[in-house]
Amino acid sequence: MWECHGAPRGDGRRGSPGRGAGEGRGGGEAGRPSPRGVGAGLGGIPAGSLKSPLSRPPPPPTGVVPFVALLLLQRRPVAGRALLVNGPGCPGNSLCRANVHEQTRKQVALLNATAQDLFSLYLKCQGEPFSSESEKLCNPGGIFFPAFHVNRTSEKKEVMVAMYKLFAFLNASLGNITRDQEELNPTAKELLDRLHNTTKTTRGLISNLTCLLCKNYNVFQVDVSYGESSKGKSTFKKKQQGCQVLRKYVQVIAQAARILLPHLSPA
Repeated sequence: MWECHGAPRGDGRRGSPGRGAGEGRGGGEAGRPSPRGVGAGLGGIPAGSLKSPLSRPPPPPTGVVPFVALLLLQRRPVAGRALLVNGPGCPGNSLCRANVHEQTRKQVALLNATAQDLFSLYLKCQGEPFSSESEKLCNPGGIFFPAFHVNRTSEKKEVMVAMYKLFAFLNASLGNITRDQEELNPTAKELLDRLHNTTKTTRGLISNLTCLLCKNYNVFQVDVSYGESSKGKSTFKKKQQGCQVLRKYVQVIAQAARILLPHLSPA
């Protein structure tokens, strides 16, 4: 039986978690803050920045967003676009672990296996009317994950890029939801633990996809987008946005697992 309330988290922190067992290292020191912030590039490559959240009236600018910088955004959901660039900027194959394919397979499978339980626990912890009216309140029709136009017969590079976009979006969305739940349900230890663990696994998966894209295709920058931040919204809207995103996540991760797993056999 899931528990929504218990003792407050004992780690003394109310921010992003540290590296955990589910987090990979395929892309090197992913998640380490860059001295130049979001605008810093992978391996010292200069890059543009994302400046316009989705909620602002002007359209978001276009800029290059590096892999490492993307990992810094898991707590700051924003909207923006970057150019897909191929070039000599990958730091080398040595950053990939020998078991990177197997680790990536396990991360995708784990996310798929735990998505429904995370959504169900989230609903329980929000209370009424979410527990009894989830079909209506959590309809994900207005939640737009990155377009997913690949299938099992698509080129492997195309699949890897699509997956990177998907999990970068998910990573930011999970950070947004976790921040809200730390504020709204600070004693919901199991829910917060599951959100943090899912975020760790997602960050590890992004790191491994970074490694595979660099190693196999010399791709070191990818066009990404992020969902709308819930910052400043009412309690009800924060809870609703979270349940809409997680319900959509359950659907999308199942599709992603069916398509990505067959492509993860070592070359």
